[in-house]
Amino acid sequence: MKVSDFLNKKVATKGLSFEVLPPLKGNGTAQLFRTIDKLREFNPNYINITTHNSEFVYRELDNGQYERDRIRRRPGTIAIAAAIQQRYGIPVIPHVICSGATVESIEYELLDLQFLGIQNLLLLRGDKARDERMFTPTANGHAHTTDLIAQVNRFNEGFFADGTPMKHPGESFEYGVACYPEKHEEAPNLDMDIDYLLQKQQLGATYAVTQLFYDNQKFFDFVEKARQKGVTIPIVPGIKPFAKLSQLTIIPRTFHCDLPTALASEIVKCKTDDDARALGVEWATQQCRELYQHGVPGIHFYTVSAVDSIYEVAKNIL
Repeated sequence: MKVSDFLNKKVATKGLSFEVLPPLKGNGTAQLFRTIDKLREFNPNYINITTHNSEFVYRELDNGQYERDRIRRRPGTIAIAAAIQQRYGIPVIPHVICSGATVESIEYELLDLQFLGIQNLLLLRGDKARDERMFTPTANGHAHTTDLIAQVNRFNEGFFADGTPMKHPGESFEYGVACYPEKHEEAPNLDMDIDYLLQKQQLGATYAVTQLFYDNQKFFDFVEKARQKGVTIPIVPGIKPFAKLSQLTIIPRTFHCDLPTALASEIVKCKTDDDARALGVEWATQQCRELYQHGVPGIHFYTVSAVDSIYEVAKNIL
C-alpha cells in the first residue's frame, strides 16, 4: 500500500508512524526488533528506515601520522527494510539519499527495492560530512534532492539513468520529502525553503515529513504559509520527546530548532534525567493532542534514544 493512501484519508484518524536506524556495523537486529515489538501495538501506518552514508574517520599510523579512511557505520538499509516487511507485514519506507551515493549506486538501490516489492521511498539530500563546511556531492552523484527526484522519475518512466529503456519496467515508486518548520539550516530564509518544497511537490513528491520541533505554533504557521504558496501535499509533523538534561543545548545545536521558553524554563528546573524525561513525555503528549485536534494526517516519531518515551506518549494519546 502506498503512503498517500494513509495520509489522504478524508476522515481524520490518529495515525502514527516511526523511524528506526539500521544496526551499527557488526551488531545484530535484536535491538531494532525490540523497538518495533514495543511500538507495533499502536498499529503504525508505516516504518521509516534511515540511510547513513559512509563517513571519514582518521586512523593513526605506526609513524604517528594520520590517514583518512571511509567507514560505513550503519549498512543494510534495504536489507533491514526487507526484514521488517517480511517479519511484521508493516509498510516500510527506506530513505534514499544523495550524500555519498553515485547515480549508478542509487539506480541499483532502486532495482533492489523494486525486486523486493517496496514501493514507498523518502528522498533526501542527506547530511554533509562531519569534516565538511558545506555539502559536497559525490563524484557522479547528486547535489540536491530535486536531482534525485528527477532520477527516480525517469526510473518510474522506464528509463535507466543513461537513457537506456528498461525491457521490463516494474512498479513505480511513490516518494515523500523532508521539510523544515523552522527552515533548513542552509536555506537563506523560510520563504525560499518553502519554495523548494513546492518545487519538490511539482516534480512529484506526494507528501512531506517535518524535521522535529517542539513549538506547535511554528508548525501551524509553516503549514499555513506553505498552503498559501501552493503546497497541497500532506505535511506530517515529526516529533521526538525531550529526554535528557543535556538536550537543552544539544537539540537546538544539532537539529536547528528552538525550544519554546515555556519548555526550556521547566527543563532548567529538572534535577535529573528522569525528571527531564517525564517532562518530555508530558510536553510531547500535549503537542500530539493539539496536532491531532488540528487534523494532521498522522504523527511521525523519531525513535533514537526515545523509544520508551514514545511508548508512553502513544499510550497517552491513542
